Amino acid sequence: MVPVKPPVTVSMRTRDGVRLDADLYRPEGPGPFPVLLMRQPYGRKIASTVVYAHPSWYAAQGYIVVIQDVRGAGTSEGTFRLFEHERSDGADALAWAVALEGGDGRIGMYGFSYQAATQLLALAGALDTDGPKPAALCPAMMGWDVFSDWAYEGGAFCLYGGMSWALQMGAERARLAGDVAAYREMLAAAKSLPLYEERMAWPAVLQRHAHYTHYGDWIGNPAPGGYWDRISPKAALAGRTGDVPMLHVGGWYDKMLEGTLGAWQAMAASRAAQRLIVGPWGHIPWGRRTGSVDFGPQASSPIDAEQIRWFDRFLKDRDNGVEREPAVRLFDVGTKAWRGVAAWPEPHLQSWYLSSNGLAAARSEDGVLDRAKPGTISLDTLVHDPWRPVPSLGGHDGSPPGPQDRGALDGRTDVACYTSAPLSAPLRLVGRVSAEIHVEADAVSHDLCAVLSQVMPDGRAVTLTQGYLRISDASAPGPRTVTMRAMCATIPTGAALRLSLQAASFPAFAVNPGTGVGADKARLFDCRVITLAVHGGGTRASRLLLPVEEGW
Repeated sequence: MVPVKPPVTVSMRTRDGVRLDADLYRPEGPGPFPVLLMRQPYGRKIASTVVYAHPSWYAAQGYIVVIQDVRGAGTSEGTFRLFEHERSDGADALAWAVALEGGDGRIGMYGFSYQAATQLLALAGALDTDGPKPAALCPAMMGWDVFSDWAYEGGAFCLYGGMSWALQMGAERARLAGDVAAYREMLAAAKSLPLYEERMAWPAVLQRHAHYTHYGDWIGNPAPGGYWDRISPKAALAGRTGDVPMLHVGGWYDKMLEGTLGAWQAMAASRAAQRLIVGPWGHIPWGRRTGSVDFGPQASSPIDAEQIRWFDRFLKDRDNGVEREPAVRLFDVGTKAWRGVAAWPEPHLQSWYLSSNGLAAARSEDGVLDRAKPGTISLDTLVHDPWRPVPSLGGHDGSPPGPQDRGALDGRTDVACYTSAPLSAPLRLVGRVSAEIHVEADAVSHDLCAVLSQVMPDGRAVTLTQGYLRISDASAPGPRTVTMRAMCATIPTGAALRLSLQAASFPAFAVNPGTGVGADKARLFDCRVITLAVHGGGTRASRLLLPVEEGW
């Protein structure tokens, strides 16, 4: 490590004359040094330190570090519009950073969440203009397709995350505008979410201060395309990779895991090195403990060190062995250890069928999950009451996220549970999970949440993965496929698997009123009680599809 000078504020102008401000951290010494750039909307002093080491640590590794306020954020000029200027402003920032005094002309970018998207959008902007492009990127926990990776899941609006973030972003805009009353109101709402107003998913505070937030755009655009293509890295880079080395970082319990995997898979066509690391983390923080489980010292974030190794290789030309290591590094939440593989595993999809005596919702011990297709037909009925929807717990959409014991939740009579016999041998699951459920409902529209858990010998049912689906037309034929999050877990001998089905996960997702009305207009007053019938066996054999890795 080298000594670092005190940070200084530097500024640049975009192509349309807007001033963007940044803090610059410079190592002592003559240089020249490569530049690491982060572009973020929260005020540059934060610098993503909720998950990363401070910028001065990165500078001490021999880099000029630039933390820039995006347009309309911090002290930068202009009007903030969520993601809408990041493509052109990002390209301008790259062209400016290339010419920084003491720099060697090579630029790397890092950051997670919003700051991950700014990397990919800056790359798209550079490719648009044939301007300087980054020499290496490290996008972490990002929305590749903002619609499906961030704002909606399975067609359902992500209420808790969407409302919380909109209030945070709106409060910051109000603070910068000097609007004390609006700031206080949104701050208070963020600390105690207004989830029970007449318009369930669009509370009055966000309607009053709509000019400060993006919330109206998000809840008012419930289908992909259009608005979403203007702000998504996926659309900006469609058919292009830029051939830039990228280190992709994700978490098994991160709400944006599909975005991380989507970006990494899209960049597989690149001629430059791509590497994927997925740890046992939620969005924040990246420590050894997530939810109710301590994953041990190996789970404490290695990402700062891994990013420096990545930048050392591609910005300093150091032969540090990065390219000779496995391209995919996954944390097995069962063995609590890292596993390196050359490529994303292609496991065998194994069917596990649902059956019962008709009491899977009445008692958690009745439903059965088994490899053999049931010889008899079963029917389980569960009733969704909007007055007391099934609460969110753990996984990627609960708060806090991560593995949680949902044993008590499975005891509710609006949750249908199907449990396997204890395993006679370990079972390694690597990849995406899905459930094909034959279900009927007495409403125009309904939701279906599927949760896979590991039932321990002591009775705890610990979350492994889950998925959510909004069925907009309940009369359409065929099974409903609930896509669940990817996972990597070795299930030990003696543990059992359980699939839990429910019609809500509140407040992670807006309650479906059952009327077909969208989340932006739905009222609690109009919500219906919905009866669901889950079929098993015969021609309507519901099943769980598990990504089983055999022969290990």
